[in-house]
Amino acid sequence: MRILQQIEKYFASHVRYNSLVHVIAGIGIGILITYPLIGAHPIRWGLVFLGLGVLGHLYPLIQKR
Repeated sequence: MRILQQIEKYFASHVRYNSLVHVIAGIGIGILITYPLIGAHPIRWGLVFLGLGVLGHLYPLIQKR
């Protein structure tokens, strides 16, 4: 539970970063949901954006205090 609180605290103090991470993850989810409408390699692009969103959530854990 401490890890989630650390991420939540970082996102609360860095609102723009929070927004960016969630928009990127949302784009990934949107691409995966609407994959027939996207051009070449929709699964690859969806997973790339979703992976970036997950990595964005892990970034606060490696930040030095």
